[in-house]
Amino acid sequence: MSKEIIISEAVVINKIHIIRGEQVMLDSDLAELYGVETKYLKRQVRRNIERFPEDFMFELNKKELKNLRSQFGTSSWGGTRYTPMVFTEIGIPQLSTVLNSKRAIMVNLQIMRVFAKMRRILLTHKDLFLKLELMEKKLIGQDEKIELIFNYLKQFIQEQETPRKKVGYKIGNDKE
Repeated sequence: MSKEIIISEAVVINKIHIIRGEQVMLDSDLAELYGVETKYLKRQVRRNIERFPEDFMFELNKKELKNLRSQFGTSSWGGTRYTPMVFTEIGIPQLSTVLNSKRAIMVNLQIMRVFAKMRRILLTHKDLFLKLELMEKKLIGQDEKIELIFNYLKQFIQEQETPRKKVGYKIGNDKE
């Protein structure tokens, strides 16, 4: 019986990023979880590139890389000479086929469980997320409307403060 590798859900969740609208994991994070060097993981992927179409894995462009670095801060992420590969939820299981180790299989099983749990949570609370999205849509543009109301109120107050010419019958100014 093989020794099971335990990686906490929190560790996996903290390594999931949203890029191009996809939940992805970085090659360096996956290499760390698999217990291999990032260059080995990348080499194995490149040797088997036909197994990794764009919806399984893609490389970050310069803008995405800059954004990712700003999220991590330069000191913790350091410099890299190569753009990272990122793997989607459906691309991650494919890694165990090219890494071909028991650890890769065990880690992939744990990662897939985390993704499945996140999907269940999302589906369970779908109505809540939809309500939040509706509220957000209703609030968009409200700042301008509120500012317009305040401008009208200021204008109204200013009109009230300027002295008005009194109208009506005035005592003592009768010229008969």
